[in-house]
Amino acid sequence: MTISAIVPVWNGEELLRRLLRSLAAQSAPPAELIVVDNGSQDAAPDVARQAGARVIRMGHNAGFAAAVNRGIREAAGEVVAVLNSDVELTPDYLRILAAALEESGAWFATGKLLSDTLPDRLDGTFDVICRGGTACRMGYGQTDGAFYSSRRRIWSAPWTAALFRADLFAKGGTLDERYESYLEDVDFGLRSARLGLCGIYVPEAVARHRGSASLGRWHAETVRRISRNQVFLLARHFPAPSLRRHAWPIALAQILWGGVALGHGCGWAWMRGKWQGIKRWRAVRGTDLFDSSELDRLLAESETLIRQSQSSAMRDWYWKMYFRLSGSGAK
Repeated sequence: MTISAIVPVWNGEELLRRLLRSLAAQSAPPAELIVVDNGSQDAAPDVARQAGARVIRMGHNAGFAAAVNRGIREAAGEVVAVLNSDVELTPDYLRILAAALEESGAWFATGKLLSDTLPDRLDGTFDVICRGGTACRMGYGQTDGAFYSSRRRIWSAPWTAALFRADLFAKGGTLDERYESYLEDVDFGLRSARLGLCGIYVPEAVARHRGSASLGRWHAETVRRISRNQVFLLARHFPAPSLRRHAWPIALAQILWGGVALGHGCGWAWMRGKWQGIKRWRAVRGTDLFDSSELDRLLAESETLIRQSQSSAMRDWYWKMYFRLSGSGAK
C-alpha cells in the first residue's frame, strides 16, 4: 500500500520543518511527498524542497480545500495522507493507520490528536454534527480517557492528519472549494456517509497538533468562514423535511455559536458569515441531499456521542445549553 503525503502550507516554515522531520522518521514513510504552497511569504517552500518534497505553487492563498484538491490530483499513491503543516506525528502514525485501513476495509482512517500547547489535553479525534447543523470535534479541549481509547466506525475525519484510499475520491469527489477553509472536511464526511463510505478512528495512532496556526482560532476571518460554512452544511445536506423538523435546534445552535463568537470579540464576523451563507443558500443547495430518515439516524447517533463525551468530561458551555434548550432530553 503506497502512501502519497499531501501537505498544504501557507507560511510557518518552522512548523513545517518539524512535520517534515516527523515524516522522515516514520516506520512506514510515504513514497511521495507533495507540498502545496498557498503563496507563502517565508521560506516554507524552500524548507519543503530541501526535505525532498515536490512543491506545487498555487501563486496565492487559494484556501485549504483548493490546495489539498490540487495535491490529490497530483498524487500517485494507493493511499493519500493529508497532513496539516502544524502537526507532528509519532513514528508509527502512518503505519498504524495504513494497517487499520487494510484490516477494517474502511475508506479512511484518523488517529488521536493531542494538543501541542496543552500536553494533557486532546485537540480532537473525529467529527460529528448535531441537529442544529453545527459540528463538534470530539474530544477537543478534554483530557484523554477511556471514551477516546477504543477504535470505532466514524463518518467524518478531521483532515488534519488522516489517510484516505485514493479510490474514495473517485466515488465521493474531493473537497468543496466553496468552503475555502473550515468545515470542508465535515462536508466531505457527510457526502461519504450518504454513499455508505465510512472510516475508522484509531486511537493507537497519535499526533500533536498546534491548531489554527495560520490565523488563530478566534481570528475574525476564521469566525466568518466557520459561520458561513455552518449555513453551507445545512444547505448542502439537510432535506426540506429535516429543516422543518429541526427548525428550533437549528436556530438555537446557530445563535448559541454566535454568542460564543461574541464572547471572543467576533460578533460582527459571525453576522457577516451568516449573511454570506444565507445569500449563497440557493447556489450551494445540494441536489443529492440525504434521505430525511437516514440523516436523522446520523444526527441522533452524533448527538448521543456528544452527550456521552460531555458526561464523561468537563462540560462545554455551548453543548450544555444546546442540549438543555433543544428538547433532546439531556440534563
